[in-house]
Amino acid sequence: MGVEAVVDEHTEVSVRARIVFAAARLMLRPVLTYWPLTTWGLRPLFLLESAAGLLPAPCGVRVERVDFGGFAGEWVRPDPTEETALSASADGAPGVVLYLHGGAFVTCGVATHRYEVALIAQASGLPVLSVGYRQLPTVRLAGSVDDCLSVYRGLLAEGFDPSRIVIAGDSAGGNLAFATALAARAEGLPGPAGIVALSPWLDFDATAKLAHPNAGRDAYAPVSRLPELARLLGADQTPDPSPVHSDLTGLPPVLLVASESEMLRCDAELMAERLAAADVPVALQIWAGQVHAFPVLGNLLPESKAAIREIATFIRDLVHPAAIEDRPDVTALAG
Repeated sequence: MGVEAVVDEHTEVSVRARIVFAAARLMLRPVLTYWPLTTWGLRPLFLLESAAGLLPAPCGVRVERVDFGGFAGEWVRPDPTEETALSASADGAPGVVLYLHGGAFVTCGVATHRYEVALIAQASGLPVLSVGYRQLPTVRLAGSVDDCLSVYRGLLAEGFDPSRIVIAGDSAGGNLAFATALAARAEGLPGPAGIVALSPWLDFDATAKLAHPNAGRDAYAPVSRLPELARLLGADQTPDPSPVHSDLTGLPPVLLVASESEMLRCDAELMAERLAAADVPVALQIWAGQVHAFPVLGNLLPESKAAIREIATFIRDLVHPAAIEDRPDVTALAG
């Protein structure tokens, strides 16, 4: 039983990627290794989102803030082109990407991820709803999942066709992409057309990651902090809330992207194995020489731009009108 996971390895590494990897290793890893995971230590991390909010809006998209009551988000819509016209269904209803940012459940937001989201919107021709869900220390894991589920539920209430919604996210947001789809299923809601998870944190038990060679190879994310962070999230509970240990039966096609040397590679590989065993079409891309969640860097790296093009292809092949009645084999989407 089960299907075979499609694994695609990208082995070429640009000079810029090598520089970014070395810089992250030198400057970010020491900071993240010792940053205090306390209430007073976490609160200043909002400054990263505030600083990103000062950057000019990306070109080629329209950004509109949305208030969800207690937290916010924003629509990022590509300027009208032939691609956006192709992305509408026969009745004119568009597809949509629901994007959930990363940041270890403690930092980042819609502003830090705005340029990546803009590139996804432009490359896919689809509007993207980016969600600034609540995080630590305001809420624990369950609160973040509730926020994301409420936005998905709202899209359905507004008349969006679930077969044209793709949920995407990076790192913690990759966890939430799966958690949202699973929570929707538990509520009896129709599931999305697909899931895209970039360097996702999917297993709150750090045992395998601590023993993996990548524990010492990751450019900046220290695996030693994960058990403490899981405890703060309330994720060290029974039953285990890790998506990788959930019943994955019936989930839609999935694209997983990970760096060859990052600590969360083993989470992506384990999820690919379990999705395939559950008969879920899944493609896993492994990129050499990249930092954790490298597509977030957008135009900074050629590999980031290339990954976003492949992500957009995956999304469009799921929500394009021709794909609704006869969706392509995920093998064709591996790039």
